Amino acid sequence: MIDLSVQAITDLRRGALLYGSLLSCAVLLILLRRQLWVYWKFFYACFLKPLDRGNSADVKVLSGQQRALEGFYRTQAEIYDITRGTLLCGREDMLQLAAAQLKHRLGSRSAKPIWVDIGGGTGYNIEKMNDFVPVNEFFSAVYLVDLSPSLCQVARQRFAKLGWKNVHVVCEDARTFALDKSVDVLETTEAGAAGGNKYRVKADYVSMSYSLSMIPDFYSVIDTITDILAPHGLISCVDFYVQSASSYSLRNFTGGHHSRHVNWFSRLFWRTWFRLDRVHLDEGRRDYLEHRFGTILNVNERNYALGGIPYYVWLGCQRTATSAGIAGALAREAAERIDALATESPYLSPIHYSEKRAEAESAAARETRLQLRSKGFEAAILNLATNVPLPSFFYQNQRWRLYYDESLPKHTQFGNEYIYAFTWEDPAEDQRLLHIGQDDVVFAITSAGDNVLSYALQRPRSIHAVDLNPAQNHLLELKVAAFSALPYEDVWKLFGEGRHPRFRELLLGTLSPYLSSRAFQFWLDNTATFGTRGGLYETGGTRIAVKLSKWLFRLLGLRADVRRLCNAATLREQRAIWRTRLRPVVLSRWLSYVVVANERFLWRALGVPPNQRDMIYDDGLAAAAASGGAFEPKEAMWRYVVNTLDPVVENTLLRDSNYFYRLCLMGRYSEECRPAYLSKEAHEKLSQPGAFDGLRVHTDEFVEVLARIRPESVTVAVIMDHMDWFDPEGAQAIEEIRALNKAMKIGGRVLLRSAGLKPWYIGNFSAQGFKCERVAARTAGKCIDRVNMYASTWICTKVSSDPTAEVDVFIDYNDAPGVDGGDFETVETLEL
Repeated sequence: MIDLSVQAITDLRRGALLYGSLLSCAVLLILLRRQLWVYWKFFYACFLKPLDRGNSADVKVLSGQQRALEGFYRTQAEIYDITRGTLLCGREDMLQLAAAQLKHRLGSRSAKPIWVDIGGGTGYNIEKMNDFVPVNEFFSAVYLVDLSPSLCQVARQRFAKLGWKNVHVVCEDARTFALDKSVDVLETTEAGAAGGNKYRVKADYVSMSYSLSMIPDFYSVIDTITDILAPHGLISCVDFYVQSASSYSLRNFTGGHHSRHVNWFSRLFWRTWFRLDRVHLDEGRRDYLEHRFGTILNVNERNYALGGIPYYVWLGCQRTATSAGIAGALAREAAERIDALATESPYLSPIHYSEKRAEAESAAARETRLQLRSKGFEAAILNLATNVPLPSFFYQNQRWRLYYDESLPKHTQFGNEYIYAFTWEDPAEDQRLLHIGQDDVVFAITSAGDNVLSYALQRPRSIHAVDLNPAQNHLLELKVAAFSALPYEDVWKLFGEGRHPRFRELLLGTLSPYLSSRAFQFWLDNTATFGTRGGLYETGGTRIAVKLSKWLFRLLGLRADVRRLCNAATLREQRAIWRTRLRPVVLSRWLSYVVVANERFLWRALGVPPNQRDMIYDDGLAAAAASGGAFEPKEAMWRYVVNTLDPVVENTLLRDSNYFYRLCLMGRYSEECRPAYLSKEAHEKLSQPGAFDGLRVHTDEFVEVLARIRPESVTVAVIMDHMDWFDPEGAQAIEEIRALNKAMKIGGRVLLRSAGLKPWYIGNFSAQGFKCERVAARTAGKCIDRVNMYASTWICTKVSSDPTAEVDVFIDYNDAPGVDGGDFETVETLEL
């Protein structure tokens, strides 16, 4: 028997472990030798190999940019696609967005589009596009243009293997490429291109994927694309970039500035890093692209897998190709049409001055007396005068969203977040009181957009949805886009359940053609909204109250009772659960004093501003004086909450009627208990073509919007509890009432709600041309609607012009002698 010491045994074990580790590494190296060899070649070609050394003879005979490209790519052409998946982010997103735009724009057009991929390399993009549209069937011809022979050879092998006969690989300088040279191309071009007749055959789609940053003479290439792109063609680009806010902050045509700024260290680092491989991140490339084309969509992202490399995805069109609804219109005419829609004014059509000189002079004279211009029109005219593209809103496919300046502090104060994920107003009560019909022009606060969609079911002539918070309008845009593009099942998942596992896919591939650039960027940044456990209805500023209530019920073991309350079949059963289990907690004085009456909770969680809180205190003070008791602010707030919740639970059934409170408690709607606009019948109506033609979404203050709406055109204004927010000592309420009076017809009605029984501003309405009537007042034990959040509801009817306002001269063209009250057209000239 061999007697081994402990030390010897330990040494043997260490040796076995070492040799085992070495053997495992050797086996692993053998198994992964192919992958390791690939990345070694990539590392050598990118970081070690000099561009002008170690090249074969056929590379050395090349010159200029082609020699540089071939010297860089010859070594790694066969492994290019394997090693670029993580680095070149956004390519798939760009292709999916482009496919969605092409399908939306082409519609039922029988002619197939032509696609030119500039700097297409190995053909990865063209093959990947097949995931979104069948390339060999959707396109009449596809042209891959690249200057590297090695990459073009890989592309030819790829398409030969796929068997796509309509794809052509062209190894040529993009500056000299023209479709006319190709005998295989179908002559399916539109006449009168923006670039003139320099090229007989035009492309319907041009793409650039991480190629613009590698083109030395990028000005000439972009100019060439301008010439070969069809008048209503599409162009897309994805690439690296770095840029400081100081260089773009004053531009209104970029499609949004969110996340575009790159800090100074990242700018310096990434410029230096990529310059080693002749990839140039100077700002002029993207700037010139945005200067030569109109922006449809713009996305600024970061590749966090590789240290946060900034990149962008951009979709554009010819500068003269405005929205599809006015195809072929001149830029000035597009501005006129959208201006007329935004202001409820007659459409003023520009006709060449020499054709009708007398009419033009007459129109110009009238124009000086009628100063109704939207901010979008003013921005468009300024852009035309300075030879830059129109704001991106003019190039969107839909005309719902109107221009606004996102950089203003009044918009940035909201921190790119909406406050309300759902609307706390009862649209059924609104309709009962207002009887909105097809002849009405409705002016309403957007909030979460729920009531706007309910009003749209009545098919009014137009709806002006107004909100100062851009994100609230982004939410409305998303809902309108969903009804326009998605089947009922997807709409229900998004806004009934508040969750959808495929939201990002739907956003890129289906909803994007219906969204403005800024709304699309917002939702792309917030795709997790519909993927989290809480879903849509636990987002926004009011999520604090929803989450706090859920946490409280869980802590106190009341979750089962909450479910029983929401599923109670009768009011008797519901009342019993409320009185015995939930009310003692929810309406306890300690909870109200510690949480609900807290000023920060009132504003951050419930959206109650200080001026509105003071109105509640004023009513509490009046009640205490009438009863001879002492006034306590926290007691007044508790009493207000009691008068809100008790009547709701006692008189409305949460199972099939009161979807407002059911949503707060359950986090989603049910098929039996949901807003009217989420029914199948409503979807059938709202998904019809033209269902939202009358919708105008304004991102601005009330007074700013009303001042630019044609006087005496609005018939209904629903302003919720908006007036409660004003300071009684300030002039804002007077100014807003004056603006309402000017914009509304005689007999027009303003519906408002208030936390006070007798709001202080009702006297201002009466003094400024309105007859005011309180149509509902909340008393103990009584519901004024299913929300029951407010103490009173008022309708203020316009009976006269505002006697306190300065007299403005307004000429109503519809009533002018010799003018037809229907379609109205005048002639204008524009001298820049």
